[in-house]
Amino acid sequence: MCGIVGWVDFGDGVGSNTHVLDIMTDAVACRGPDGRGRYITHPVALGHTRLAVIDLADSHQPMEVSLPDGRSAVLTFNGEIYNFRALRRELQDRGHRFQSSGDTEVVLRAYLEWGQQCVDRLHGMFAFAVWDNRKQELFLARDRLGIKPLQFVRVGKSVIFASESKSLLLHPAVRPVVDLDGLREVFSMARIPGATVYADIDELPPGTTAIVGPAGMATRRYWQLSYAEHCGGLADTVEDIGSILTDSVQREMVADVPVALLLSGGLDSSTLTAMAAMHPGSARVRSMTVTYAGYQDNFRADLVRSAPDDQYARDVARHVGSDHTEIVLDSAELMDPLARLAVLQAQDKPTPFGDMDTSTYLAFKSVREQCAVALVGEVADEIFGGYSWVHIPDLADQPIFPWVGFEQWHPGTRNGLGRSLFDPGLMNKLDFDTYYGDNYRSALTEVNGPADENAADRRAREVCHLHLTRWLPMLLDRIDRLSGACGLEVRVPYCDHRLVEYLYNVPWGQKTHDGREKSLLRSVAKPLLPHAVLNRPKSPFPVSQDPAYGVGLYRALNDVLSDVDSPVTALLDRHSCREAVKSGLSEPQDWLFRMNAEMVLQVNAWLQAYHIQLAI
Repeated sequence: MCGIVGWVDFGDGVGSNTHVLDIMTDAVACRGPDGRGRYITHPVALGHTRLAVIDLADSHQPMEVSLPDGRSAVLTFNGEIYNFRALRRELQDRGHRFQSSGDTEVVLRAYLEWGQQCVDRLHGMFAFAVWDNRKQELFLARDRLGIKPLQFVRVGKSVIFASESKSLLLHPAVRPVVDLDGLREVFSMARIPGATVYADIDELPPGTTAIVGPAGMATRRYWQLSYAEHCGGLADTVEDIGSILTDSVQREMVADVPVALLLSGGLDSSTLTAMAAMHPGSARVRSMTVTYAGYQDNFRADLVRSAPDDQYARDVARHVGSDHTEIVLDSAELMDPLARLAVLQAQDKPTPFGDMDTSTYLAFKSVREQCAVALVGEVADEIFGGYSWVHIPDLADQPIFPWVGFEQWHPGTRNGLGRSLFDPGLMNKLDFDTYYGDNYRSALTEVNGPADENAADRRAREVCHLHLTRWLPMLLDRIDRLSGACGLEVRVPYCDHRLVEYLYNVPWGQKTHDGREKSLLRSVAKPLLPHAVLNRPKSPFPVSQDPAYGVGLYRALNDVLSDVDSPVTALLDRHSCREAVKSGLSEPQDWLFRMNAEMVLQVNAWLQAYHIQLAI
């Protein structure tokens, strides 16, 4: 986990102002608390903040390497390359002489050896920029699934880039303008690749590189989901998945700092924890669980949560012998205005997820007090078929994003997640039916498969593709920003591109062979986990069920409505807001309805803190 910033200016006035580079770098200082550096020479400026995870004493950035033949390049890099040791040996065999022992120099020398094609050899999560002194070009690259972020702004013949929007918004050439497309991205539950909420800012899509030179910017897609025939039977498939996932976990446990497993007691994180505990030569695995004060006593089952997490997590910790910690949060912490503002500023945009975001941020802060790296179980649902809407034909088979269909089906989100309290005229102008329809049809054009694929397998492939390209980016952004704000590196073993590629092509019959969600993962985990955990129904991240939190939330909404200077009020349906306050104070625990209030509060804070210029 690091922060990268910079620009290349081929004559349009972006310049090489040291002060501007410094303040842009300051904005991502939380991502890299262990060091910072800059490199400035016309026409390029590069900045970096470092979280030291591998090769703690060396690997400072921006890093420059010169070869005997006169070629030289400078790198600012964010991420981890899990096969860096094998690449290092290959590069040494080709004559490279290393000055450090980490993965940073491996990335830079890989570029000097193989040019743009270096990304094909990198296994891991990464976003980086290389300035090639001989070619006078800037090379930008992002990992296959988009685990690490990379955003940019084009200004004439110049390109400004950074890990996060907040850095770019500090450059004098960039304005905080949000138009209708930007608001669609704010409220959307399906990302458009390359889009951000800001009119001036684009994102380098996952699996993409770019070359920026005097003639302009050219991008290249180097990886995408693609069809390959799956030949193995069920037993072979389970064995293959177990082998890939075990290797992924063991690679991602490598660090020169303490590593933790975030353990919910669900199938996904429990499997990773059990596999990590088998890591050869490792110390006792650390596991950590998030819960709320009084959660066990006050728990009420809802549509997606049948039981609290903490007891299941304890069972797993005892079973694998991990050093287990419970992180307990209370409602006062979740409603703390400073914590809520920190969550907004971490993500540079509002979300309706409220206490889920705040609790995740606070949990990451607590983890960071003991460890600099954490492994999480996200992305298993996307690749193994874990979401409920995948298994409901009326949702999975309709021509729409299945999770959007689920959203429209449930009374609490029927008007759109977090959108119910906003002005219907504004929502009509945003026209989400057309927006989602266009995005959905565009996504389907990217899906490839055999001409004779049966209907069930074809639809399963389409839904998997939709999840990985339109849903997953939101999830990965959230994890990256909230962990980055705490200086914690979060790793995602299920996002290993080898595992994603393999599972993309497994027939639906094998993915559901026991008639349940995530059948294949359950088969892999069967020898590793207690029976109760192995057969536990899917349960998403917990939300607070403390009535005091809901009461505080609706009181805060009432305060916003009563303040004539609240910028969000011009965007609201005030009658619906007043009714929401009344019903919310009497029934404050309904988390789906609560999301509407959360979104109003977040949008209001965002408009104020970011001085947003609405162009609608």
